[in-house]
Amino acid sequence: MTNEIDFAWPFAPRGHGFAEDVLDGLSRSEKRLSCLYLYDAVGSDLFDEITRLPDYYPTRAETDILSAHGEEMLGEEMLDGAGEDVALVEFGSGSSRKTEILLERAPRLALYAPIDVCGSALEKARVRLSARFPHLRVTPIVADFSQPVALPEDLAGRRRIGFFPGSTIGNFAPDEARGLLLAMRILLGPGGRLIVGVDLKKEPSRFIAAYNDAHGVTAAFNLNLLARINRELGGGFDLSGFGHQAIYDEREGRVEMRLVSRRRQTATIGGRDFAFSRGEAIHTEDCYKYAVDEFRAAASGAGWAPGRVWTDAEALFSVHELRAPAAGPGAIGSAASF
Repeated sequence: MTNEIDFAWPFAPRGHGFAEDVLDGLSRSEKRLSCLYLYDAVGSDLFDEITRLPDYYPTRAETDILSAHGEEMLGEEMLDGAGEDVALVEFGSGSSRKTEILLERAPRLALYAPIDVCGSALEKARVRLSARFPHLRVTPIVADFSQPVALPEDLAGRRRIGFFPGSTIGNFAPDEARGLLLAMRILLGPGGRLIVGVDLKKEPSRFIAAYNDAHGVTAAFNLNLLARINRELGGGFDLSGFGHQAIYDEREGRVEMRLVSRRRQTATIGGRDFAFSRGEAIHTEDCYKYAVDEFRAAASGAGWAPGRVWTDAEALFSVHELRAPAAGPGAIGSAASF
């Protein structure tokens, strides 16, 4: 049995369901689809393939950081012998591959609660991790972590460490990112900690190579969103009529992914026709990049105390430790019911 955490979510819900969001997004003057819907079972597998590509540096760099500094990130709770009272909560866990690096370094950890929208990916991860770490209780939660989440009751009374890898924070506009960090602080509770991956600003050419790979895997990942609409909503998209595009907007500090119409065409979804002119784009994802000080300021604005920061040897990627204040008189958002 679970209960909703009892606080007001700090930003508006991102949508009401796949069909409603698709129809709404394609009805806008500047067509847009939520990146949340990129990650069905097919999309999740394609993204795993992307993370293994030579030019996709974020996964490789973050893995190096976690391997080199994992003990420091989890050490306090594990070294004091109280690991049995600690739970690791991961936001947007996917295959949980990077999480294994931390789990290897946390033999006393009592519970791992991965949160993801893809139930099949969660189940694969649960089976794999339960076999590798038989002492560990793995409790998957199928949910959109950007919305209020119901946590298992056995997290009550445990200290919580949040894990938010993969620079997923960059998929949120700055105001949304601060709101999400605030929600995570409340969810993890007084004295909680958050370990979060953040992609760093760098030469634009590195971004374009990473988000527009020569093997076409990122293009297939992006186009799968249209294929998913066809599969699940009876859509009429001709995938050959759209091309993948990735650009870096230096002023906004973000990579933008789009699907660009190659010709004038019409797609029918749910009995509604959507016309596309040649060159018209569907905006599918934003990936904001930060300097270290920029992200620390954003975290402070959400009530976190920024802690240690780790980077890889090339300073391509960063992992930040954030600390929630302990409970006390006047603490904002300190109470959560489970």
